[in-house]
Amino acid sequence: MALQFGTVDRRYRVVVAKPGLDGHDRGVKVIARALRDSGFEVIYTGLHQTPEQIVQAVIQEDADALGLSLLSGAHMTLVPKIFQLLKEQGVEDVLVVVGGIIPDNDIPLLKEIGVAEVFTPGSSLPTISEWLEKALDNRERAAE
Repeated sequence: MALQFGTVDRRYRVVVAKPGLDGHDRGVKVIARALRDSGFEVIYTGLHQTPEQIVQAVIQEDADALGLSLLSGAHMTLVPKIFQLLKEQGVEDVLVVVGGIIPDNDIPLLKEIGVAEVFTPGSSLPTISEWLEKALDNRERAAE
């Protein structure tokens, strides 16, 4: 008997990454565990990942979603670079979410380049996992 995850009959694969020189990964590990506990298959790439390494992980893992955790303030440099590399590799069907210390003024700019959602400190773990499941379920249904 197959396990049911949300409204689809498969587990979503989510790559979670820490781009750049930020050395703090407690929050991303908490998020990764919460997503795993909610039924997602989570691949955490570790600290100090380059945009190129992150994009290769997304490709190699055949990810449905990419979660980027940024605390360093380099989000307006690193996130556009990751989108550029995804596009160059022909990977345009991965849902990208960003979490961390993101100034309110930068959130619309990140969404303009393609970020599906931004989760800032104080976002609840159930809110994040429920939002991601719903967004991926909706995308899956639209592709059918």
